[in-house]
Amino acid sequence: MELAQLEYLLPRLRGWGESMSRQAGGRVAGGQGIGSRGPGETKIELDRRRIRQRMAKLRREIRAMAPSREVKRGSRRRGPIPSVAIAGYTNAGKSSLMNALTGADIMVQDALFATLDPTVRKAEAADGRIYTLTDTVGFVRNLPHELIEAFRSTLEEVAEADVVLHVVDAAHPDPLGQISAVHAVLADIPGALDVPELIALNKADLADPVTLAALRTRLPDAVVVSARTGQGLQELRSRIEAMLPRPDVAVDVVVPYSRGDLVSRVHADGDITAVEYVEAGTHVVARVDAALAAELTAVDAG
Repeated sequence: MELAQLEYLLPRLRGWGESMSRQAGGRVAGGQGIGSRGPGETKIELDRRRIRQRMAKLRREIRAMAPSREVKRGSRRRGPIPSVAIAGYTNAGKSSLMNALTGADIMVQDALFATLDPTVRKAEAADGRIYTLTDTVGFVRNLPHELIEAFRSTLEEVAEADVVLHVVDAAHPDPLGQISAVHAVLADIPGALDVPELIALNKADLADPVTLAALRTRLPDAVVVSARTGQGLQELRSRIEAMLPRPDVAVDVVVPYSRGDLVSRVHADGDITAVEYVEAGTHVVARVDAALAAELTAVDAG
């Protein structure tokens, strides 16, 4: 998000301006002596004013977007498709891991703020169920409150997910510190820490084996993976799928052949026990969400 970048940049302009002003203040040329305002300072003031104006505009736009985001999240909550939010410290390899899991072409960049807007991709479980993966912004230590506000639209995706896939750089000197930093940021987002979490120790191909063994001892439920080599990806997929919520309404219905669309939805979103083709239509025994169950019951020809 552009607002987050500007929030990060603005205080640093102040330091540059003071430095340039000191350099200009010592000149005695063209009638400007000590104490005069140097050209560097006036340029920085102009830049800061423009940045503040842009930030104010972005904040107004974000406030206007909030109801729309809530409507979209509300429709996802009511829908049958489970969601997985990918969170983690900056440069932990979230986008690379999402690429590996879905084959999606997502920007991968080794830089702060490389991913600033949620990127959503569809994934399919081994049993045919569909779910979504959402890539979120990389976290940093001691993220200022202003930046948390700027990131809120993407961080809210974590709180609304069914599972949080927490990606950790296993090759980093302090991976446990990074985990703590991520949890500290999520603590400022209501409900985010209540979402079931699966930790993926990424970059296993680069990590020191002794360090990796120690991490596995400290984090026994974590999955060791490498987005680059593919190590552990199948186990990670299986663990994600096991954590996804399953539909909870049992149905035993005969769906007319003219409503093949409903049968397709059962295959995509439900948990099928049996399918049989009879004269009146498709006999389906499955577990589905409440909304789909109501539609199936309404057309039942059994």
